[in-house]
Amino acid sequence: MSAGAAARILVVDDDPTVAEVVARYLERDGHEVRCVGDGAEALRQALAEPPDLLVLDLMLPKMDGLQVCKKLRERWPVPVIMLTALGDEMDRVVGLETGADDYVTKPFSPRELALRVQSVLRRARGAPVMTGTGILRDAGLVVDVGAHEVRLAGREILLTAREFDLLAYLMRNPRQAFSRSALLDQVWGWSFGDSSTVTVHVRRLREKIEADPTAPRRIVTVWGVGYRYEPTDPAA
Repeated sequence: MSAGAAARILVVDDDPTVAEVVARYLERDGHEVRCVGDGAEALRQALAEPPDLLVLDLMLPKMDGLQVCKKLRERWPVPVIMLTALGDEMDRVVGLETGADDYVTKPFSPRELALRVQSVLRRARGAPVMTGTGILRDAGLVVDVGAHEVRLAGREILLTAREFDLLAYLMRNPRQAFSRSALLDQVWGWSFGDSSTVTVHVRRLREKIEADPTAPRRIVTVWGVGYRYEPTDPAA
C-alpha cells in the first residue's frame, strides 16, 4: 500500500459526538472508518481485523486506552494516535511509553487530527520524514532503511515508525548532539511540540537496543543539550 493510499482506521471514543466528527473528517480524506465506544470491543475488532491505524481515547469504559494499546503492541506495531485530556501531561507520557506513536489533546481541531493521521500513516508505510536507503551498522546493530528493518545480534527488533525514524536519524549523524526541539523538527517534522515526546521515544529505544537501558552506551544523554548516538564499534 502506498504512503498516500486510503487506510482502514478504527476510532475508539465513548463520546459519540467526538467519534462522529473524527470519522467524518477522516472519511473526507478517503479513509474507511469504523467507530467503537469501549476498549474491550476495540481490542476484539482490532485483533479480528487489524486496522492500519487506531485513533484511541485514553479514558474508555471496560478497558482503557493504555491497556488496549499495550495488548495490541504485544502482537504487532500498529500505529496508534492517543487522545488525551488537555493538561494531563503524565497521561500523555504514559501513553507514549505504552507505544502510542502520537497524541492529540482534547479539545482538538479535527483537521489537525486528520493531518496527524496522514503523518503517522506516511511513516508507518515506509515514507518517513527522513528519506533514503542503505544499511546502517554498529557493533551488531543493523538498520536497513530501505526494508524498514532493525536487527540486533541477528535478532529482529520491532520498532514503531517513530522509533525507527529516530534511531536511523541518530545513527546517520553519529557523535552529533541534538536538542529535543531539533529532533522534533528533523524526525517528527514538527516546528513545535511537547519535548517529552522525544524523551519517551529515546527511553523506549534504549529499552530495545541497549544492553543496560539505565546506563546507555549507544544513545547517550548530553546534559543541557539533548541526545547523541555514540558508536560502540571502534571502527565506526
